[in-house]
Amino acid sequence: MKKSPLFILFLTVLLDLIGFGIVLPLLPTYARDLGASPFMIGFIAAVYSGMQFIFSPIWGRLSDLIGRRPVMLGSIFLAAVSYLFFSQATTIPLLILARAMSGIGSANIAAAQAYITDVTESQGRSKAMGMLGAAFGIGFIIGPLIGGFLKTNFGIEMVGIVAATLIGFDFILAIFLLPESNKHAKKITQLFRKAPLVEGETPRGTSLSEKWAGYVDGVRTAFSSRPVAMLMGTNFIFTFGIVNMQIASILLWKEFYHATDQQIGYLFAYVGFLSVIVQGGLIGKLNEKLGEHKLFTWGHIASFIGVFFVPFVPQGDLFTYGLFILLFFAIGTSLVNPINISMISLYSYDQKQGQVMGFAQSVNSFARILGPFSGSILYGYSHTAPYVVAGILMLVGTVISLSLFKYQIEALEPATESAPD
Repeated sequence: MKKSPLFILFLTVLLDLIGFGIVLPLLPTYARDLGASPFMIGFIAAVYSGMQFIFSPIWGRLSDLIGRRPVMLGSIFLAAVSYLFFSQATTIPLLILARAMSGIGSANIAAAQAYITDVTESQGRSKAMGMLGAAFGIGFIIGPLIGGFLKTNFGIEMVGIVAATLIGFDFILAIFLLPESNKHAKKITQLFRKAPLVEGETPRGTSLSEKWAGYVDGVRTAFSSRPVAMLMGTNFIFTFGIVNMQIASILLWKEFYHATDQQIGYLFAYVGFLSVIVQGGLIGKLNEKLGEHKLFTWGHIASFIGVFFVPFVPQGDLFTYGLFILLFFAIGTSLVNPINISMISLYSYDQKQGQVMGFAQSVNSFARILGPFSGSILYGYSHTAPYVVAGILMLVGTVISLSLFKYQIEALEPATESAPD
C-alpha cells in the first residue's frame, strides 16, 4: 500500500529534527568547554540562524524551479555531513563551520512547507502545517533525551555521530519514499539556460545586476499582497518575542527558581509534549470551528499570557503555577506558527509558493538571529525585561491579526492567482 506523501514528509522532517534536538541543548556548554566567551556562544547560535536566513529563500526558489525532492535530498545530505563535522569539532572555528553547514541544511523547511501546499487543499492546509509543527515538538522531546544520555555515557563525539547517522537514514528514506510534488518543476540543466524557467517569467541574465534585480523582484513578489506583508510582519514580531524570552528562561529558572538542568529539560519536554497534542490533532478541529483568522488571534492572546507572566511566578511554585503559564505558551505558539505559514501560502501565487515560503522562513530566521542578543541584553538589565518586551510584542501581533479579518481568503484567491507578476 502506497504511503501518503505527507506521511513520508513528516517522517523525514521528524528524523531531521530529532538529530537537531540531540545536539542543540548541548551546544552552549560544549562551546564553553572549548573556551568560547558568552558573546562567542551567542555568535555560534546566531550562525545557524544566519545561514537559515540566507539559504531559506534560495532553497525555496530552487524548489520552485527544479522540484521539492532534489532540494530536500541535497539539504538533508548536507545536514548529515554537518553533524559529522560537529563530532570532530575540537576547536571553535570548526564548531562554527559545523553549525553553519547545519544551518544551510536545515533551511529546507521552506521547501517542506511548499511541498505541503502542493499536496493539500486550502481547507486542510493548517492541519498539514500543524503536522509539520508536531514534528518539531516530537524532535524536541526525544532529541534532548538522547543527546544527554550519549554525552554522559559516551562523550560529545558520539553525539555528533549518532545525529549524523540518524539524518543519514533520513536521507535514504527520502530517496526511496519521497515523491516529487511540484508539477511545474523543470530539469536541473535548464538552470544554466537563459530561457524562462517558469511560464511567464522573464528570461534570466548572467550579470550580477540582473541577478540582484531578480532577487529584488522576489522580495517584491513575496510582499506584493498587503495581507502577506502583514503576515510577514507578525511572523517577525512573534518569533523575535518568543526567542527573546526563550534565551533568558534558562537563566531565570536557574538563578531565581534554583532549577537543575534536568528539571529545565522536563519543562522543555512538557512544552514539546503539549505542542505535539495541539499541532498534531487539535489544530484541525479548532480551525473547522473558529476559522484561521480567529484562531490566529487567539493564539497571540494565549502567547501573551504564556510569556508575560513567566518571571512573576512565586518562587517555589515553578512546577505548579509555572506549568500553568507554560500551558498557554505551548498552546499559543502551536497555533500561531503553522497558521501564519498556512495563511501566507493561501494569499500567495501558486507557482511561487517555494519562493514566498523561503522569504517567510528568512524573516523567521532573521528574528532568531536578533532574539538571542536581545534576550541576553534585556536580562542583564532586569530579569523581568525580556518577558515584558515579549508580552508587548504579542499584543502588537494581536492587533495586526485583528486587522487581517477584513481580508477574506476566499475573495482574494482568484485575484491573487490572476495577478500579474
